[in-house]
Amino acid sequence: MIDLDISQELAELRKTFADIRSVVGVERLQQQVAELSEQAGAPDLWDDPDAAQKVTSALSHRQSELARVIELERRIDDLEVMAELANEESDESVAIEVRTELESIEQVLGDLEVQTLLNGEWDERPAVMTIRAGAGGVDAADFAEMLQRMYLRWAEQHDMPARVLDTSYAEEAGIKSTTIEFDAAYAFGKLSVEAGTHRLVRMSPFNSAGKRQTSFAAVEVIPLMEETDHIDVPESDIRIDVFRSSGPGGQSVNTTDSAVRITHVPTGIVVSMQNEKSQIQNRAAGMRVLQSRLLLLKHEQDAAQKKELAGVITASWGDQMRSYVLAPYQMVKDLRTEFEVNNPSAVFDGDLDGFISAGIRWRKRDIEE
Repeated sequence: MIDLDISQELAELRKTFADIRSVVGVERLQQQVAELSEQAGAPDLWDDPDAAQKVTSALSHRQSELARVIELERRIDDLEVMAELANEESDESVAIEVRTELESIEQVLGDLEVQTLLNGEWDERPAVMTIRAGAGGVDAADFAEMLQRMYLRWAEQHDMPARVLDTSYAEEAGIKSTTIEFDAAYAFGKLSVEAGTHRLVRMSPFNSAGKRQTSFAAVEVIPLMEETDHIDVPESDIRIDVFRSSGPGGQSVNTTDSAVRITHVPTGIVVSMQNEKSQIQNRAAGMRVLQSRLLLLKHEQDAAQKKELAGVITASWGDQMRSYVLAPYQMVKDLRTEFEVNNPSAVFDGDLDGFISAGIRWRKRDIEE
């Protein structure tokens, strides 16, 4: 006879879910979905393609978020029924299924609970990430490419649309820099905790003596701004250079000058785009990223001024926020949160959820303190 009692676990699940449901604001989401659906159904919607894209993207994000909460509530209800069935029929196979589903629901609840902490000004936005090779020569360039693959794999595992906007390849191996757009709700809130300096320690495959090598890469994450966040950028403040897109080893992958490099002269900010097929498309994409960086810079300057006026000085994140050690032992450790795993291969294959969740909780505690 089976005596499967998960009443306490179910009570805890329902309590946590109720708190999450309240924070997420299901009624508000439903209202937003209804309003956006009405806008998406307008016959003249696509008269303005940019506005239409914004509406349909927002609708997709809200529908996905709402569906996730509703589906979780259904799974909790079904779990209770499954547990009753397992006891009534004394079916061990169903009992095993119940325990497996319980663990799965607890994982999803944990993910949702972390998302409720993403209530910063821009946490809900899509994100643009730039990875740059730092000190370490060829190993650093190779490390930057490893990080690029890691974040793309993470996005793929979460069905998050991600596209590489620009990549500058190194001469021997790896990349000098890359810019990736993550077009999903809360992408910035999640990935912003990945910003900082990453360090790799390994036996260098590019060193004939086989010595241990330490290399670095910098990760920058900014929120992708909407058209309504427009900031004026006078034409006189920007310099635009065009060139041919290129692939690994400097080989041309485009026979026209479609790639664009935009330099904002007053700040020195440089944005390169070569992902799109036409110069016009690359310029538009580049200006959007430049707008995002300028708005973020303005926000940081305003915040710094307020802190200076208030006489408050807070420590910023250290230059080195995570170490990936492949030799003499195997470990990836976040130096801010102390979260660590002993399987670097899984991490480089996109298994980042533990680090991201720990980072979000750490950031929340740091703000509250």
